[in-house]
Amino acid sequence: MPKLQTLLMDKKVFVGVDGCRAGWFAVTLTETDSFGVFQFPKISDLYSYFCDGNTHVRILVDIPIGLVDSKSNCKKRFCDIEARSLLRPYRQSSVFPTPCREAIYAKSYESACDINEEVTGKRLTKQTWGIVPKIREMNDFLIATDSAKEKIIEIHPEICFWALAGKPMEHSKKENEGFNERKKLLQEICTFTDEIVQNALSKYRRKDVARDDILDALVASITAKLSFQRGLKSIPEIPEKDSQGLPMQIVYTTI
Repeated sequence: MPKLQTLLMDKKVFVGVDGCRAGWFAVTLTETDSFGVFQFPKISDLYSYFCDGNTHVRILVDIPIGLVDSKSNCKKRFCDIEARSLLRPYRQSSVFPTPCREAIYAKSYESACDINEEVTGKRLTKQTWGIVPKIREMNDFLIATDSAKEKIIEIHPEICFWALAGKPMEHSKKENEGFNERKKLLQEICTFTDEIVQNALSKYRRKDVARDDILDALVASITAKLSFQRGLKSIPEIPEKDSQGLPMQIVYTTI
């Protein structure tokens, strides 16, 4: 892993993060177009690595952050509902139903479903249950780390792609056609996309970092960098905060 002072010679670093089998995968971009690819076992490790200093760091992460719970007036995240609408007709199913806060501490899938149904009226999908450990880890970290609450912001990669392309992606990111569709879009914005992708593919095993994890983290990093000049837009435009003060929002930027 490169030394922090080498990576952060620029004063601004833009970090895109996606959960992966081995923990958290990150792509970084800087003002001078240097880049890095990283994998961390814990989100706390990632935050400490990039934020242990005075450098301006913006971290955009593909994971639900603000969560409804039994204390919430509304039992649904409007950002998820609006995101699904924007991604029709191809990619709306990529926005998984977000569990309530109580459900992420359940000991089993069935228990989580029962809890979530009691709070929100809906049971969880197996896909959602698969990312619950990551949601729980992020939730615990942000509640315990005040300094991270303004630096770590939720994105959804398909919303980022939608915003940059002006339309939803047509093909699944798991298929070659979908992978190439997304990579071509990113190449138009970031000329060294191929170099970043190849660097990550050669550095990490597919059982630790999947091919689509790389593009998801990269589009988040590109979004973070573009947003420094263009600003971030939020879904919904005025987000609600959950009972812990965390925003229930999905952000993006446009070209």
